[in-house]
Amino acid sequence: MIQRFIELGEGYSDIYELIELARANRHRLSGLFAFHTVKNGRPVTSCVVVLHPTDPGDFQPLYICREGIPNPRVKPNKRYDLFAQLAKELGMEIIHLEVKPSTFFAELDLYYQHLIGVMRMNRFIPPLQ
Repeated sequence: MIQRFIELGEGYSDIYELIELARANRHRLSGLFAFHTVKNGRPVTSCVVVLHPTDPGDFQPLYICREGIPNPRVKPNKRYDLFAQLAKELGMEIIHLEVKPSTFFAELDLYYQHLIGVMRMNRFIPPLQ
């Protein structure tokens, strides 16, 4: 199975696309995540929509708006409220995780590999096969 992050942006206007992706694929929706971190001294959140793997193909997309939304626990904001409203609308809970910032890693691909490892270890996504 191939699991890959697909970055839509940093959560400004692209948060609307992330929400529409979840609504349009509600039959494939696996989970909603909020990754909280501190990047360059600012508490930020990444919103993630995970879909079930394709059949055939075994490709599992993880759509992300990376580190552009203020952490709602520190500074409530409309963009995160829209994501929380989506979870309520779809009858799902948002899974909150504290993670390292992407700037901690030499390459963005290493950051995404790290996140996939954390999600596999916690059994939020299927293990490598």
